Amino acid sequence: MLDIKLIRENPELVRAGIAKKNTTFDMDKLLALDAHRREVLRHVEQLKAERNKASEEIAKKKKAGEPVEGAIAAMRKVGDEIAVKDGEVREIEATLNSELTWIPNIPHQSVPVGDETHNRVERHWGEVPKPGFKVLPHWEIGAKLGILDLEAAAKISGSGFYVLKGLGANLERALINYMLDLHTADGFTEVRVPVLVTSDAMFGTGQLPKLAADMYKTEGDGLWLIPTAEVPVTNLHRQEILNADQLPIYYVAYTPCFRREAGAAGKDTRGMIRVHQFDKVELVKVVRPETSYDELESLLNQAEKVLQGLKIPYRVVTLASGDLSFASAKTYDIDLWAAGVEKWLEISSVSNFEDFQARRMSCKFRDKDKSVKFAHTLNGSGTALARLIPAILENYQNADGSITVPEVLRPYMRGVEVIK
Repeated sequence: MLDIKLIRENPELVRAGIAKKNTTFDMDKLLALDAHRREVLRHVEQLKAERNKASEEIAKKKKAGEPVEGAIAAMRKVGDEIAVKDGEVREIEATLNSELTWIPNIPHQSVPVGDETHNRVERHWGEVPKPGFKVLPHWEIGAKLGILDLEAAAKISGSGFYVLKGLGANLERALINYMLDLHTADGFTEVRVPVLVTSDAMFGTGQLPKLAADMYKTEGDGLWLIPTAEVPVTNLHRQEILNADQLPIYYVAYTPCFRREAGAAGKDTRGMIRVHQFDKVELVKVVRPETSYDELESLLNQAEKVLQGLKIPYRVVTLASGDLSFASAKTYDIDLWAAGVEKWLEISSVSNFEDFQARRMSCKFRDKDKSVKFAHTLNGSGTALARLIPAILENYQNADGSITVPEVLRPYMRGVEVIK
């Protein structure tokens, strides 16, 4: 959520930021609401000053033995008017806060302006393989090896799910343990969190109300299945005031994730690329405002280490303003090369939300000068397995139809070097 003071004092900056995200919003209505709220508040303050003055006069009259009935009646009338105006303020503030929840975060000045065609490739790592044989897509080679069963998943749950078997399931478990070990060794605290969360938690990280159609909600208790561990992990510090010496906070969590993919019908529907349930290792940071962009770069490097260890070629892309998520101020995508489909697949998004999420969840810290400020929050996939596994099955595929296990994963797979 944006600071109403920022909007009031820099309306054109906010209008421009909204436009850069290809979003429309009635700023004039919001500014009129804010002006009306401040006008009513001024009136309330005047009435309270009158009541205080009248109270003093009543005390003086009582002391002097003068009648006070009329003055008391007048003061009660002022009190009744204050109560009415306080109620009006609450109603205006509720409407104002509701309007504020629909304003996206403003893109950082370093973000390219435009739609996804304006995304900027920053760098490549590794050599794109040029095998001397036809590389099968992961859904074909996985089925041939008996480690990926899409038909069984469809029978159980419908389209958009997958079943891993044998060494396929072992491969996923190996990747999870490899990533958790890598990140915890670099100072991230591992946490295990619920995958069902409240609406307040979803609101705090910006999924609600904007993205409700993409999420799964349970009937009866109104809980939501998480789209990413970002939601429960970032909300660990909702409605808290941290001490300055607690920052920065680094978390890593493995969870299953659930998304309807409501707006992605017909896009990348083969195999594991776009599914409703997948596993992911997520990285979250809670930091001081002045360090958050340095923290963004180090978080990006942390996610890159996963792919460098696996020796899978990738590229780093800065998302253009129109391709940013609702809550993000700046996002890097890491795309890895999938040889079977011969395309780049997004494997990780690394984002700085500045104080946007912190305002929504009231996550603050008390600085050394005793002032209380909103923290900055960041998160990044470290990484998503539903695209990492296909990349391994395709990039490590051999001419005989076997899959070489990446060397860094072999200790987690009881020494298995090849999936045959």
